[in-house]
Order: sequence, then C-alpha cells, then structure tokens
Amino acid sequence: MQTSWNKQHFLHLDKPLLLGLLLLSSIGLVVLYSAGAQDIELIFRQMLRLLGGFGIMLLVAQIRTQHIVRWVPWLYICGVVLLLLVLVVGDSTKGSQRWLNLGLFRFQPSEMMKLAVPMMVTWYFAARPLPPRTGHLLLAILIIAIPVILVAKEPDLGTALLIASSGLFVLLLSGLSWRVVFGFITASAAFAPVLWFYILHDYQKDRILTFLNPEAKPLGAGYHIIQSKIAIGSGGMEGKGWLNGTQSLLQFLPERTTDFVFAVYSEEFGLLGILVLLSLYFFIISRGLYIALQAQDTFSRLLVGSLVLTFFVYIFVNMSMVTGLLPVVGLPLPLISYGGTSIVTLMAGFGLIMGVHTHRRFLSS
Repeated sequence: MQTSWNKQHFLHLDKPLLLGLLLLSSIGLVVLYSAGAQDIELIFRQMLRLLGGFGIMLLVAQIRTQHIVRWVPWLYICGVVLLLLVLVVGDSTKGSQRWLNLGLFRFQPSEMMKLAVPMMVTWYFAARPLPPRTGHLLLAILIIAIPVILVAKEPDLGTALLIASSGLFVLLLSGLSWRVVFGFITASAAFAPVLWFYILHDYQKDRILTFLNPEAKPLGAGYHIIQSKIAIGSGGMEGKGWLNGTQSLLQFLPERTTDFVFAVYSEEFGLLGILVLLSLYFFIISRGLYIALQAQDTFSRLLVGSLVLTFFVYIFVNMSMVTGLLPVVGLPLPLISYGGTSIVTLMAGFGLIMGVHTHRRFLSS
C-alpha cells in the first residue's frame, strides 16, 4: 500500500483527471477516423501529437509551484518578444502571419501566451492584497492587453479572445466586486463601435454578418454554418452511426477534422452521443475546479481556476460557433479536433493543474 502511494506521488498525476483526458482523447481519435475519410496516417499523426502532449503534461506535473513562480515573468517576457518577432519575420499563411519558422518545425508563439498571460497576472496578484486595488487592476489589464493586441494584429482574433479571457478570469477570481465587473462590461460595449470601424478586418466583419444571417450567402460565407447545422440536425436522437455521416462522407462539411469536427460527431452519434461528450467535459471541468478549491496558496488557486475556466471557453465557443450561436472564430474542440500546438498548450496546462494538486497532497502528508 505504501509502495502504491509513493508511485502515485512520484509521477504527480491526478488519476481521475488523467482518466477523463484519456477517454476524451480516445473519442477524438474515433471521430477523426471518420471525419478524415478513414485516413490512417492522419490518426497516426494525431496519436503522436497526443503522446507528445501527455508527455509534456507528465513533465510539467513534476515541477513544484515554488519553482514555476520564479520563471513566470521570464516566460511572459519571452512570449511577448516572440510575438513581436512574428509580426516582423513570421511566416504568412492564408493572409495571417502567426508562425515562426525554426527550421525543423514551425512554432506559434500565441499558443504559449494562453498559459503565460494567466500565469503572469496570477504571479502579479499573488504577492498583493486581494481584491486588487485600482492601480494593481489597471496594471494587470495592461499585462493582458499587450499580448492580446499583438496577437490580434497577426490577425488571429480567436486566439486573442482566448488569451484575453484567460487573463480576465484571473481578475474575476481575485475577488472583484460586481460593480467593477458590470462597469467593465459597459465600457466594452461602448468600445464596440471603435472595434467594428477601426480594428476588425473585412473578413472578420463578414463572419459576424454571416452569423446574423447565414442564409444571405448560402454558397459563400454562410456555407460552413449551414452545412454544419444540417449535419447536427440530421443526427437526431441516436445518430446515423459511426462512419455513416453523409455530410462528412460526401464532403459537404468543410473543416470537418478541425473546427467543425463537432458537427461530424453530432451527425454520427446524435443527441445521446452529445450528452456523453458533454458529461465527460463536465467531469474534467468539475475535477479541475475541485483542485482549485483545494489549492494551498493564492497563486495556485487563481492559476488553476483560470486554466479550467479557459478550457470551458474552448468548449463553449467551438460548440456555439458550430451550432450557429456565435460567429465562426476558428477555435478547435479540445482533444477532439485535429491539431498540434493547441494540444501541447492544453496538456501543459493540465500538467500545471495536476502538479498543484499532487504536490499539495505530498506536502500535507
């Protein structure tokens, strides 16, 4: 019994959370096999990326929170410098300049900022009284705004919104009064006209207009969402069965292995399958929030809480966009969509969460 306990803490893995992530990844591979026209090579590449992601999660989980705190400012500064380099010498793809070519592989610095921003804001608040004073709050907003503006200029509005939300969740969890929260919402609404006329690109405005009326351009900008709704609706209660989705099989559904993979899943597994997937996501989120509540210090509590809530935003935005409840912003469905850099970032975040929990139990014992 003692040996089993030692092995568990030597690896610093939270078993319930690990089980949830493994089940979710397995469902993702099953769906991708169908969405990718039964392409074994695509599944093999995704498996390698998942193995890499779980490996990084294992490594990050071994690092104690005290050691992580020391490196947070340097990680944030490094991320901002890399974002500046992207705007100067980054690779351009489909009209966006988001990647740094490092020879053997390409790297997307905006992904690391999904972790660096909440860590930096948490680091800043951890040594100060909470709820934050006005001066501290303004500086925290500046910490969030710098990378958000740089990522938005690439342009990558979806990732910029995720980075902003990850930092804002730290502010929310730090004990801000609802008066401040509503004031911030009001100021954001007042800023909307400036965003529309001076910041958003034409294709981003087109996405918003398409969201309001996708049938206006059924063969143009509205094609994605129309086909997605058809796929989801045709799944019914029990779905058409694995490998039997007509919208993906006949290639009516665009981006079926990435942003719109949820539509493929819904068509093949129906409402019952959706409930299973949502239950699994709910289990992972609730476990993460439990770990946040059990954290022993302010830094750990704020960081874990913000990472878990950002994971929720991933799910909410992707499913809402695929079902037509939000504009299309190009965010993957966590551990289901095909991807590389996003998996690494996501699993590193879960490594931080597991490390906080298991090191806490180790110190308590």
